[in-house]
Amino acid sequence: MNNNNSRRKFLQQSAMAGAAVVASPLNTFSATNSEIIGEVEEGILDVTKNIKTKGYAATDESGELSPWEFERRPVGDDDILIDINFASICHSDIHQEKGHWGEQEYPQVPGHEIVGVVAAVGKNVTKFKVGDRVGVGCMVDSCMECSTCKAGEEQFCERGQTKFTYGAPSKAEPTGITQGGYSDKLVVRDHFAVHIPDNISFEEAAPLLCAGITTYSPLMRAQFKVGDKVGVAGIGGLGHLAVRIAVSKGAKVYAFTTSEDKVEDIKSWGVEEVIVVDDEFKNMQAYNKTLDYMISTIPYQFNVAAYVMCLKPGGTFTFVGMPEKSEITLNNLMLAFACVNFNSSLIGGIPETQEVVNYCADNGIKPSIEIINAEEINEAWDKVVNKKARYRYVIDAATF
Repeated sequence: MNNNNSRRKFLQQSAMAGAAVVASPLNTFSATNSEIIGEVEEGILDVTKNIKTKGYAATDESGELSPWEFERRPVGDDDILIDINFASICHSDIHQEKGHWGEQEYPQVPGHEIVGVVAAVGKNVTKFKVGDRVGVGCMVDSCMECSTCKAGEEQFCERGQTKFTYGAPSKAEPTGITQGGYSDKLVVRDHFAVHIPDNISFEEAAPLLCAGITTYSPLMRAQFKVGDKVGVAGIGGLGHLAVRIAVSKGAKVYAFTTSEDKVEDIKSWGVEEVIVVDDEFKNMQAYNKTLDYMISTIPYQFNVAAYVMCLKPGGTFTFVGMPEKSEITLNNLMLAFACVNFNSSLIGGIPETQEVVNYCADNGIKPSIEIINAEEINEAWDKVVNKKARYRYVIDAATF
């Protein structure tokens, strides 16, 4: 049986299983029911055993990715198996695989903007059924018991048990670490997946699982008012969504970019003004003490003070970009003169991730994307680093 026919048969049987789930009074089925799962010799997955998976992995700090076949853990009682449709490329993938944030274990499959269809569920799962559209972002587990996790801020687990989507030590995984979404399948604890509404495409939803939540969360905490002046520094994968979200909330958005060829794109998103930042930052002086709030998505070292000075005294600057070594250089005297509130933000919890997906779907906030095949990943990474992405590359998982 060839791969296409095998995949088709699996999906057909999964759909039949989904119908059985709906009919069941318990609205769930056991991952140990081989009659529902199908026979391995017929090319159907047995989810009680390790799941054979195809993807692209980094094998060292060169950041060059290549095809890799590996195994994921079996589907547990609280897990779902996702047949991945698309996974998008985040600059964080590049930083991590190149060891910019610390030494890594390889081979490692990156990717934390993942969307697809539920192919199987564990016996305790009620949040999803086979056939549901789902997405997974930056984390795949936590203690689930501490007050922070129970409050829906699983990324800040008080026990330090937040498990990120790739590269995190995991005894449950056959490879010893979590492996990300540049692959065709994913096994994940059901709590850490979100529903993808029918009114947004899979490929447009994928970037919302990191870029969307990473910008939405601090923008919502800022509680800016309609008409407030909001700056967005760095107009890439994260920044272009920050612009669109802030505009949709009624802000007057000032977009700061070093790429002059992005100006017309940015204007089309409804901004108040686009500022092309020059090498000396002189053209930013005209915006001194102008903005109420600013979010920076810049993933490199840069002159933070030049941007901070654009804020009014008492304004807030939020840093979501993560440079190499996760370090930034600040001029404390300039911060003192600016008299601003300076903070950083990570991602958001699972409830807020569902919130941003729903919000963007309902309000037509869609990322600008380019769909690529797996063999184009390395080229796409180079373009991201060289600021050539417009604005999120989305990988077709059928090409793994």
